[in-house]
Amino acid sequence: MGSRPRFSMIVKKRPLTSPGLRTYSLASRPSKVDLRDFARPVRRGGSFAEFFDSWPGFLAARDFREFTALMGRARDRHKPVLWAMGAHVIKVGLSPILIDLMKEGWISGLALNGAGIIHDFEIAYAGRTSEDVEVQIKDGRFGMARETGDLLNEAIRAGAEENRGLGEAVGRMIARSRFPHRGLSLLATAYRLEIPATVHVAVGTDIIHFHPRASGEAIGKTSLLDFYRLAEQVRDLNGGGVFLNVGSAVVLPEVFLKAVSLVRNQGRTLDGFSTAVFDFIRQYRSAENVTRRPLGRKGRGFYFVGHHEILIPLLAAALKNQP
Repeated sequence: MGSRPRFSMIVKKRPLTSPGLRTYSLASRPSKVDLRDFARPVRRGGSFAEFFDSWPGFLAARDFREFTALMGRARDRHKPVLWAMGAHVIKVGLSPILIDLMKEGWISGLALNGAGIIHDFEIAYAGRTSEDVEVQIKDGRFGMARETGDLLNEAIRAGAEENRGLGEAVGRMIARSRFPHRGLSLLATAYRLEIPATVHVAVGTDIIHFHPRASGEAIGKTSLLDFYRLAEQVRDLNGGGVFLNVGSAVVLPEVFLKAVSLVRNQGRTLDGFSTAVFDFIRQYRSAENVTRRPLGRKGRGFYFVGHHEILIPLLAAALKNQP
């Protein structure tokens, strides 16, 4: 065996020194942080507008202000403000705030996943929702509430026969019912206010799909109708509309991306709109399919991370207190 080459670890070079260093005045340097953008303490008893104005002008606080201004501009110009929402938004008690925004013109279109109609119905029907899955699944009781399966599937069947979308069919059923809490139903409110409400289902993901009255044909027909109705609203985002994805990690971001592709495939211009995600963690599909991929040359995407039960009331207050 040959001997290994020997390397010296001592490098005989002169160390760098500071003499000759070129400097400049701090006053001449562009800086990202300026006192003019600092936060201000809130006075006791101050208004929400004062609180909102007291935020610093950096990062998410700056983006939040910009996004609410874009929503205000969209509403003033009668451009769509579309809200796509996962079911968790309903489960944390935000329906009264969302209904108020619908009445005030801050929601011009509503898109839910399949679980959304379950919680919306149960709130309207019983004033309670969201079973303990970990407990109920152990003996096969999870998802077996009779009224939820029967009444929702009957509404979907009726919708298919009458060529209605799934959202309209369920909203119509709740709005015409005697359910004690129907005033808290997002879908019933949308039906009464004539706000388009669509529901986008992944078959097999919702508890009503395995109930005896479930019809794959009716579910598929009504949900597909809703996809085309959502695409029609997405088309009108061009030139200043806003699309929000609140709490849907997979289904609604995918549906939105396909709707954008359909609109552009038909030769329609779709640019200059804004999108935002509100969720408690950063999700891959919502980031890519809502805030990045669909945007045109002039679009802007925002991502706000935080709990829905805090962010959505904050957003609603900011919208309602705009000058």
